[in-house]
Amino acid sequence: MTEYYAGIDGGQSSTRAIVAAPDGHILGRGTAGPADEVGEGPGSSRLAAALEGALEEAVRAAGLPPQTRLGGVVAGISGYEGRVRGRPPVLAAERTLLLHDAPIAHAGAFGFGPGVAVLAGTGSVVYACNARGEPVTLGGWGYLFGDDGSAFGLARAALREAMRDADAGVARGLQATVLEHFGRESLREVARAVYSGEIGRDSLAAFARPLVRAAESGDERVAVLIRDGSMALAILALYAAQHVGLGPTPAVACLGGFFDDATIRSGFAQALRALLPGARLTRPLHAPVVGALLLAYREAGIPVPGIEEGPP
Repeated sequence: MTEYYAGIDGGQSSTRAIVAAPDGHILGRGTAGPADEVGEGPGSSRLAAALEGALEEAVRAAGLPPQTRLGGVVAGISGYEGRVRGRPPVLAAERTLLLHDAPIAHAGAFGFGPGVAVLAGTGSVVYACNARGEPVTLGGWGYLFGDDGSAFGLARAALREAMRDADAGVARGLQATVLEHFGRESLREVARAVYSGEIGRDSLAAFARPLVRAAESGDERVAVLIRDGSMALAILALYAAQHVGLGPTPAVACLGGFFDDATIRSGFAQALRALLPGARLTRPLHAPVVGALLLAYREAGIPVPGIEEGPP
């Protein structure tokens, strides 16, 4: 009887799952909502619903019976620190491993080789590993203390600048950009909506896109905020490479939805060259969800195959 394997990438904005055959051929894909548990209480089903829903959809898309028990599942979850605070997910598999999403991103990017994975989506984190498999995680402190260089980090910085302008009694374009995007009459309305949860972290992070467009149109204040975030991530990449002894020419891969924007990729590349001129920016071999699948094969003790990704 054929055993099937699955990888899951549970992020702050969405969750992706893939189901594959033992030979690496991807058979089905599924998606669901955010999986992180930041701000969630013990009764939350957010993580469980996201993992279960994405995997169920991937199993259906693979043409497998709903009751199929998989050989192994690895799920990388944004912000995961070793325990589930809400309802634990129930995944039909012989082996299930939950871990932080940084290792799956690294496995996908480098195929278990050495390098530095820089993740910037809603949040940000940097994960490096050397040829001996020794890892280090830097950043990843969450939206209150970290997430510099991420979509949320840029939105937070822009709101802070707009609020400082308001306190100084200076009417600048950034305030109008904030109010127009969120459809509010005042910055205090925006602040109250954020603190009450009416404007969630994913909605706040979505404000980064119009900010990037503003920078591209010549808004130098926003351009400075983007450069500051890029430099913060580049510093973490430098530290991570040093921590695991990758030398002066480490491979660095950029992952996460925020890096889909050419302006963000370019800004990070420029900051990295300034700090670590010998760094080699490399294209990730695979997406993080594929990295989770590769780890599922390895956890099952079977040879890790080449991946036939097919259409997305």
